[in-house]
Amino acid sequence: MSLIGQEVTVIGAGVAGLAAARALASRGARVTVLEQADKIREVGAGLQISPNGAAVLRALGLQAALDKASMRAEAVELVDGITGEGVTRLDLARLRPDQGYHFLHRADLIDLLLQAALEAGVTLRLLNRIASVDLSGARPTVLLESGDRIETSLLIGADGLHSRLRLALNGAEKPFFTGQVAWRATVPAEPGAKAVAEVHMGPGRHLVSYPLRDGTLRNIVAVEERKRWAEESWTLRDDSMDLRLAFAGFSPRVKGWLEQVEDPWLWGLFRHQVAGTWARPMGQGGAVILGDAAHPTLPFLAQGASMGLEDAWLLAEALARHDTVAAALLAYQAARKPRCTRIVAAANANARAYHLSGLPKVIGHTGLRLLGKVAPATMLGRFDWLYGHDVTQGGV
Repeated sequence: MSLIGQEVTVIGAGVAGLAAARALASRGARVTVLEQADKIREVGAGLQISPNGAAVLRALGLQAALDKASMRAEAVELVDGITGEGVTRLDLARLRPDQGYHFLHRADLIDLLLQAALEAGVTLRLLNRIASVDLSGARPTVLLESGDRIETSLLIGADGLHSRLRLALNGAEKPFFTGQVAWRATVPAEPGAKAVAEVHMGPGRHLVSYPLRDGTLRNIVAVEERKRWAEESWTLRDDSMDLRLAFAGFSPRVKGWLEQVEDPWLWGLFRHQVAGTWARPMGQGGAVILGDAAHPTLPFLAQGASMGLEDAWLLAEALARHDTVAAALLAYQAARKPRCTRIVAAANANARAYHLSGLPKVIGHTGLRLLGKVAPATMLGRFDWLYGHDVTQGGV
């Protein structure tokens, strides 16, 4: 199906939405992105783009921009958070020299995707807050809080955790609190910071850190198990003392980082189901969701951004390869849902592995040390299905 002149409206100017906008506009579609904010900004801190996500950016013509904005990861180190002793090291540069693992600030990724979308001819409309989505007619309709109505041929919901389009497709759903909260922050990095992701593991909590922006910043994500509920929001601030107290028993290296943190972001970690319905063909068009709107995931495999990039590429490919919108949307859902369900499940399992205590911790760390010495490639190989997958090389 030719996309030249096809009318597409994307809700949300995040990673998945902007990538989809770029991919579709590059194929000739007339794409408009609706964003509720008054300008494109990203709260938060760093993220990781693994090889499967980097493959999409490369296919979108953004490899040079990614290289400029990011640091290429050298290794992942698992560390006993209490003693500071190394458990094992996965040397990415040696074991996977042909694959790029990247650290970059979320704002820098959004900026490069936004510029790429605009260069492809995408129209960006700010201050467009969505009240609801109507899928009862022949074409999808967006109802804005301003009272305006926007009809479109293809509506793409890249509007995150609280997606209005997901609600229209699936009805109301209730996620549940996992009993975990996460803090996010950046602090100045120490001179000569290496491009290494450190995972400091302790009983009921862990902390991940890696450098950003040519080693000038250090990104911190700290997770704690607790009964006290926290809001599922990216814009909630917390007292830095709460963070420091939660990790008071950790090594001097970790405590030194946390002493520099001021007003960290805090969010409760909730488990959501992968959406049952991702798309709906309609009489004169269709509606479809992608990214966090379709498959919110816990942050324990660093796959949120990369999954959204994969979605964006495969949606554009499906629309270009199939004769009708209906066939394309059904093919897209069939291709993405099983893989994303597997990734979400793997992220859920990773959280438990980082929070061991007592005898299970001793056994687990001993096993990791041994495996890291005798067969480090085997440890990485467990996730070849994830990181080694390239959606730009197959059909849909």
